[in-house]
Amino acid sequence: MEDVLEVYKRPYDPKRPVVCLDETSKQLIGEVAAPAPAAPGQLAHYDYEYVRNGVANLFMISEPLAGKRDVEVTDRRTKKDYARCLRKIADELYPDAEGIVLVQDNLNTHSPASLYETYEPAEAQRLMNRFEVHYTPKHGSWLDMAEIELGILGRQCLARRIENVDDLRRETTTWKTDRNAACTKVNWQFTTADARTKLKRLYPSVDG
Repeated sequence: MEDVLEVYKRPYDPKRPVVCLDETSKQLIGEVAAPAPAAPGQLAHYDYEYVRNGVANLFMISEPLAGKRDVEVTDRRTKKDYARCLRKIADELYPDAEGIVLVQDNLNTHSPASLYETYEPAEAQRLMNRFEVHYTPKHGSWLDMAEIELGILGRQCLARRIENVDDLRRETTTWKTDRNAACTKVNWQFTTADARTKLKRLYPSVDG
């Protein structure tokens, strides 16, 4: 826990950006009947019946100090999807960075092994060398600031029926474009000192 909190104390450095990565899923829901549009004094009405169109995965890539985020929508949540997301971060989003400080949780796919199962060894090693990885502790995923962005995405964009992956990509692209234009940053205030006081129960006891 303190490892991640110390990372968050670092000053902004565009050559070594702190990037938070998290993921969630979205149930794709199709309509059985066309919704009745909203009218003056009347909300839109949706049929209680719906069609399940599977589940999509969303990677949230957030740079809190710069007020930037990206959303990568995939059909699945596999090791290869994670590896491709890291490649996007390294080669598309931050190609000029000297290194990328990555904060993520301990999901089983979030490991160097995913890179080696997706790419040739030389490419996997190249990507690994681009990242300085810091993991949130077990049951401490709330320390990943990308989770905050996912919560906002859920409330502002995903809290309704979305029928297919193409629509999901279009909606999340609009959301991230608007939010990036506003340069909305995360005001993180929880510190190591706070953790030692408020979460003292989580620390091992030391006798003597």
